[in-house]
Amino acid sequence: MNLTLRIWRQTGPDEKGRMVKYHVTDVSPDMSFLEMLDVLNERLTLDGEEPVAFDHDCREGICGMCGLVINGVAHGPEKATTTCQLHMRQFKDGDTIDVEPWRARAFPVVRDLVVDRSAFDRVIQAGGYITAPTGSAPDAHAMPVPKGDADAAFEAATCIGCGACVAACPNGSAMLFTAAKVTHLGLLPQGQPERYDRVLDMVAAHDEAGFGGCTNTGECTAVCPKGIPLEAIGQLNRDFLKASRRARVA
Repeated sequence: MNLTLRIWRQTGPDEKGRMVKYHVTDVSPDMSFLEMLDVLNERLTLDGEEPVAFDHDCREGICGMCGLVINGVAHGPEKATTTCQLHMRQFKDGDTIDVEPWRARAFPVVRDLVVDRSAFDRVIQAGGYITAPTGSAPDAHAMPVPKGDADAAFEAATCIGCGACVAACPNGSAMLFTAAKVTHLGLLPQGQPERYDRVLDMVAAHDEAGFGGCTNTGECTAVCPKGIPLEAIGQLNRDFLKASRRARVA
């Protein structure tokens, strides 16, 4: 396959960026998208040019580092797939592909396709923990959890914090990410002591980080590589309303 890539190049957070055109030849359909970028970078290095900076780590669809907007879609055209697991057979010979970073006020560009996602860390620090005694693990059956709650908590826990929800949201909201973390812990017995403080603190951290508000457009769920449902945001909203009432009464 021979492809034309238009890639966002930006030398630093305070510099002006632009789309730069590159031609890549002899691309195997079995390559992943990141492997194709590796081939481009090898050529750029041999030619004495600056390689394209992009985030990656595990390349197994687990860590969430590989955040790219490909032809206007976070993680690319394949559903429930991270960029590193997107293969070039999803494209056609001769295609022109636009590659951009996550674009959100809370995710400033560091260089080229790399953005600063530390805002997610601050949201987690605000309440993504539980109070639990240390020591040996309890027996698996010692604390029963209703099947529905267990399934919903497990579904929310699959969030890998990639930020695709933010990149896809027209408001730059991270509410799906925040909801996944709140729902995961709030549905389990171990998460009850901090349940209502957690939702207030994490939503406050979300807003302070500069993320936009949620207007339920659903774009976040359409690009989420783990399929976190919109119902998670509904669960967060219910907990937030209860927590707000409790705070007013207190």
